[in-house]
Amino acid sequence: QVQVVESGGGLMQAGESLRLSCTASGHTIGTTAMGWFRQRSDEDRIFVIYNHWKSNKTIAQASLKGRFTLFRDTTNYTIELHTSALEPEDSAVYFCYADVDAKRYWGQGARVTVSS
Repeated sequence: QVQVVESGGGLMQAGESLRLSCTASGHTIGTTAMGWFRQRSDEDRIFVIYNHWKSNKTIAQASLKGRFTLFRDTTNYTIELHTSALEPEDSAVYFCYADVDAKRYWGQGARVTVSS
């Protein structure tokens, strides 16, 4: 029905910028939100940031202190997750999701490993 695919990440250095991309495809006309969670090893998956599709309002996890921003391409149902300076604590699998017609669809995740 809806497919969500992330791209980007990999092995990074502390202080580098990060750009992760996510595209939803299929029956996406009913999209109401797209966003990102992340999960560090042996920890819970936590919310990072998301965008309300119709209003174009972006909400971010306050504890991350504005380090992450989100950009969107509405024509292609694509969002990007940006941060200007990675920290080792950002090492995680980053999961993208799309809310479509009251259902949440998840991507497989993009791994980010930040070395110091």
